[in-house]
Amino acid sequence: MMSTLSLRIAVIFAGLMGATGVALAAAAAHLADARHLGIASSMLLFHACAVVGAVLLVNQGLVRRRLGLTAAYGFVLAGILFGGDLVSLHYAGHGLFPMAAPTGGTLFIVCWLMLAAGALAPGRPRA
Repeated sequence: MMSTLSLRIAVIFAGLMGATGVALAAAAAHLADARHLGIASSMLLFHACAVVGAVLLVNQGLVRRRLGLTAAYGFVLAGILFGGDLVSLHYAGHGLFPMAAPTGGTLFIVCWLMLAAGALAPGRPRA
């Protein structure tokens, strides 16, 4: 039960990231000087798909569970840091905190590498 729950929660976060990405894309299309919103939108949309992909890979046993789920939740955290910093910069005139976007960007890279490492030593598929 708990194992399925962690997968479902990750997918819920992916859905929230995707919805936020679409909303930011709409805002970027209609607001003047909204380039930060467009970048945040793209990163959230791309990585919402990465979260879903990581969950599916874990569920199929193609990626080691711990690494795959850590990558999935890391993508969510990275999206909050990276996207949140750019949205805050646009609407509030300042970022979340110094180095929030670069920290999120670095975490995105680390999570992709973690997903790759998890595929080197895959787990077992769920029955």
